[in-house]
Amino acid sequence: MARTRKELTDAEKKTIDELVETFINPSVCHYGVPQRGVARYDKRENMYGGDGTVYLLQLFEEGELVNNRIGAYMVLPSSSDSAGFHTHGTRQEQELYVVMSGKGEYHEKDRSDAESRTFNIGRGSVTTVRGDAHHAVSNTGDEPLIIFVITTNEPG
Repeated sequence: MARTRKELTDAEKKTIDELVETFINPSVCHYGVPQRGVARYDKRENMYGGDGTVYLLQLFEEGELVNNRIGAYMVLPSSSDSAGFHTHGTRQEQELYVVMSGKGEYHEKDRSDAESRTFNIGRGSVTTVRGDAHHAVSNTGDEPLIIFVITTNEPG
């Protein structure tokens, strides 16, 4: 499935910053560089076939993390927002979600045609996926669901 990212306007960035800063402080102390905020914002409409809009607040520049493809906050602003089922097996990756704020549902299944399992998630919940397994997430609460996402390369 194609991944379509859209650049945010300055007004959209300001709106997302104000929304997120109510719940978290997205700052980075990366070794050897001055403390900073978000490196790049991505807007994903109907992410992986999900509903609504998901925002990714990328905290690192490309190449700054060893063995990681992503270290970002995923923000699902309202209960109508979700990221659909997808896998990281085609890219030989593992993914870890740490819920920072909000409530939602985490869905997983062993393969695309398998029955899914659903788990309630909230602040402090951690999920993992690897290999050809599929996963999805949806906001079910009255506030933004904010998840810190770490995607790493699986050992060769």
